[in-house]
Amino acid sequence: MRPVHTALAVLVAAVWGVNFVVIQIGLGHFPPLLLSALRFLAAALPAVFFVGRPKVAWKWVLGVGAALGIAKFGLLFTGMAAGMPAGLSSLVLQVQAVFTAVLAAAVLRERPGPVRLAGMAVALAGIAVAAADGGASGPVLGFTLVVAAAACWGVSNVLTRKAAPPDALNFMVWVCTVPVLPLFALSLLLEGPERDLAALRALDWSGVGVIAYVAWISTVFGFGAWGYLLRRYPASAVAPFSLLVPVFGMSSAALVLGESVSGLRWVAAVLLVGGVALTSLAPARQRSVSAGSRPAGAAASPAP
Repeated sequence: MRPVHTALAVLVAAVWGVNFVVIQIGLGHFPPLLLSALRFLAAALPAVFFVGRPKVAWKWVLGVGAALGIAKFGLLFTGMAAGMPAGLSSLVLQVQAVFTAVLAAAVLRERPGPVRLAGMAVALAGIAVAAADGGASGPVLGFTLVVAAAACWGVSNVLTRKAAPPDALNFMVWVCTVPVLPLFALSLLLEGPERDLAALRALDWSGVGVIAYVAWISTVFGFGAWGYLLRRYPASAVAPFSLLVPVFGMSSAALVLGESVSGLRWVAAVLLVGGVALTSLAPARQRSVSAGSRPAGAAASPAP
């Protein structure tokens, strides 16, 4: 990769890692489901009027929008609101690569080779260590919700593989339109209109900045730049930079939020990042999708 594109890949990883800290700050302003709804609303508008019509069938837009927007982000934001630390969330969420590989084997008939199987085992060991650390320092419910969010991310990755969108930014903007109304409805039902209205009435520049970052910088810029790199270079050259996301997430959480990083968490980080690297980058033995599709997990965007 050219140095300027290498710098861009590192910048995107940094943007996505810091995004976990911004989400944590945002949860001090908004209920989790309302924050998620506002994120997708701001990401979709006004961009949806400038990217053109969807370049894939609507069933893929709706499917990924439901799995990624409603399920994954709803669970992630709720898990973090339940006490899951931002740095640990950025790490645990990367187990999506394991869920993606398992689902790809079941749905796309991609048989994992021995290297990928070893990577999955190492990553799961990292999750076990992270669970042990989280059990000692944080709520079990929050940890469980973030793992469930990673599983939903795996579903959305496989659906995206099947969709094979030719324009990643166009696809992501349209996907962002899907969860807006369902998330607003869930927020009203589960979080209550009084709480939502109080949060909106108390909106200040800090809250506006949070929404702008998670919607425009993390989502629109991040996915646009990542898609640009994937169009210029093989996924195997771009995907390794996603392993920097938990590095930036944990370090920024320690610097900005004062989160401590225990010895167990560093062990979990090494196991998870190493396992995800093997799982994401090792080739599958067989594929039932077109030759132009990227390997499961390798092209999956790690954006939070």
